Amino acid sequence: MKIGVLRETVSGESRVAATPETVKKMIALSHSVSIEAGAGIQASFSDADYKNNGAEIVSRNLALQSDLLLMVRPLDEKEIITLKPKQFMVGMLEPFNNDLQALLKKQGVSAFALEALPRNTRAQSMDVLSSQANIAGYKAVILAADYYKKFMPMLMTAAGTVKAAKVIVLGAGVAGLQAVATAKRLGAVVEASDVRPAVQEQIESLGGKFIEVPFETEEEKECAIGKGGYAKPMPKSWLIRQSKIVAEKAILADIIITSALIPGKAPPQLLSEETVKKMKFGSVIVDMAAGSASDGSGNCPLTQNNKVNQLENVTIIGFNNLPSMLSTDASALYSRNIFEFTKLLINESGQLFINDKDELVTETLISKNNKKG
Repeated sequence: MKIGVLRETVSGESRVAATPETVKKMIALSHSVSIEAGAGIQASFSDADYKNNGAEIVSRNLALQSDLLLMVRPLDEKEIITLKPKQFMVGMLEPFNNDLQALLKKQGVSAFALEALPRNTRAQSMDVLSSQANIAGYKAVILAADYYKKFMPMLMTAAGTVKAAKVIVLGAGVAGLQAVATAKRLGAVVEASDVRPAVQEQIESLGGKFIEVPFETEEEKECAIGKGGYAKPMPKSWLIRQSKIVAEKAILADIIITSALIPGKAPPQLLSEETVKKMKFGSVIVDMAAGSASDGSGNCPLTQNNKVNQLENVTIIGFNNLPSMLSTDASALYSRNIFEFTKLLINESGQLFINDKDELVTETLISKNNKKG
């Protein structure tokens, strides 16, 4: 079987779907691997690195003819319509993008969106959202520290004492927990909030303090428990109380990291414009949900997609692809995830197939070849 790895063409995307490490593993399984020339350059992997591990360096047109296409982001329409029904593609293929799915189905390509993987023990080694969120949470704090014009840790010097930065993390999923851990390692005083009460123990184990917003109804509790590791949209009654508590904390914070996302839904607004205007001069917000709202904002309405919005008192960072800023390690983790998943698509004869009895396959399958021949 021939596996093709493509160079990413989306602006700002520096990751690559296979590294020399995973290429070597694929070849050890008797597959041939074609790498588009320059595919790994932005992630610090040279063509020679791939070639030395057994890959063939080819043009994009040749790579696109492979049986199995590996990518980070979806192809554009012009390339999708050149694909053949027997081809498979795997990547972060936007499972809530109905237009993309319709195009793939029309072409008859079998496509798998790894963002849709169930969150269970068996899927952990393939979980691209978690691996990339870990990187994003780390990078969010590093960015905040870079734009923040003071020290993060408390310092005691002959010239006096410098207070530790106060950091608030809103949303304690994988990215948020990594942000808590990173900020704490840098010496900050950290508090974190999440709708799911179960994460309190995790936050505290990392040295953070949990910001609790009490539940008053059964509906609020059920939404907080959510499904598949994600909370459901919370009722307005809870959001009002949460907004009040967050506002009180925010005006005292030096840095706020927001990371609340609901798959397929608009991101919740965690910081209002009114609250931001009351924050301290020199404070920093990193909105990790930037670009996910219809207007390009995220958890804060003042966020500008993929830009730094410098207000009079606050700097709001809205970069929408933080993992790509650490493309070497992000690619290494992503490529291991994708390599583990591709094993599910190959039968004992080394041929591509779709196992309809495997939920990891069926849950990620967004387009299936139903054409004959």
